[in-house]
Amino acid sequence: MNRSKIYPLLVPTVSVLIALAVASVIIVIIGKNPITAYAVMIRGAFGGAEQLANTIVKMTPLVLTGLAVGFGFRAGVFNIGAEGQMAIGALIGSMVAINMGAVPSIITIPVVIVTGMLGGAIWASIAGFLKAFTGAHEVISTIMLNWIAANLASFMVTGPLAVGSGTPKSPEIAESAKLPIIMKVQATELSIGIIIAVIVAIIMQIILERTTMGYELKGVGFNPYAAEYGGISIKKSIILTMAISGALAGMAGIIDIMGVPPHRFVGELTGGRGFDGITIALIGRNNPIGIIFAALLIAALRTGSNAMQISAQIPDDIVIIIQGIVIFLVAAERIVASIIYWKRKRGELA
Repeated sequence: MNRSKIYPLLVPTVSVLIALAVASVIIVIIGKNPITAYAVMIRGAFGGAEQLANTIVKMTPLVLTGLAVGFGFRAGVFNIGAEGQMAIGALIGSMVAINMGAVPSIITIPVVIVTGMLGGAIWASIAGFLKAFTGAHEVISTIMLNWIAANLASFMVTGPLAVGSGTPKSPEIAESAKLPIIMKVQATELSIGIIIAVIVAIIMQIILERTTMGYELKGVGFNPYAAEYGGISIKKSIILTMAISGALAGMAGIIDIMGVPPHRFVGELTGGRGFDGITIALIGRNNPIGIIFAALLIAALRTGSNAMQISAQIPDDIVIIIQGIVIFLVAAERIVASIIYWKRKRGELA
């Protein structure tokens, strides 16, 4: 295999191994056996049908939020708003899904998914328009929109959509809007959501690598001035990038509701998974196929940490440490690569 193709795979792999080694030292310091801890973690994530189903259920929205952030990064846009876009997509999609009881699944499911995507796309486009026409930085605007989305979601499930008592929640979506189940183990239901997420990742890879639109968006990301000189509309590219990115995050939200019980919108639906998309995009190096494996890694760590905490009496904070070290090492690799590049360039000029 070409060295240039192996290198991008080695960086996250080595980063994970180093992170596990560092975490092992911490586990030893607290008086536990790291080999036992990791064995329990692996069994907790992949040790049986139920564990595997739980891991894949957690993985599904992470693939899509990772794609949302990674797609933006590839096009030079820093979409930090996947959390809010996921919430809005889930909210709008749920409002449609609740009222689709008389419509067959073959129509309901695509309509609800597209509606959720439109909700996320429109929400993200606000930041896109602000950047394109006023120069407002998308990091600031998307963070602010996250807060608005969170409060809007909270208002909807405590007011207009509220049902029952206890945790604020919406009515259950129509039966026809629920995704078909691949496997059910105990209380865990694994839907076709993971298949949809993987197909979307493949489509995004094709768009980025095989289409004119992907070429233009990446061109803007690499060098907006050169892209504009070549006839590419920067404003159009920014808005389109944000819209597609938001649509992917919105899809993550609505597919989570359609595929995971209790099939209701709740105020804390996102649970930080929109921000996890940043982690996953970095580990996957913004490559749609790499993002699939990065999402699997994070999902496995999350699922396995529960078993590690219960069976091995090791705090689940260890998983956060591992995740943080991996991100640091992946980011540091880029910094080092940039330094080497500029040193070589200066040497050549000299």
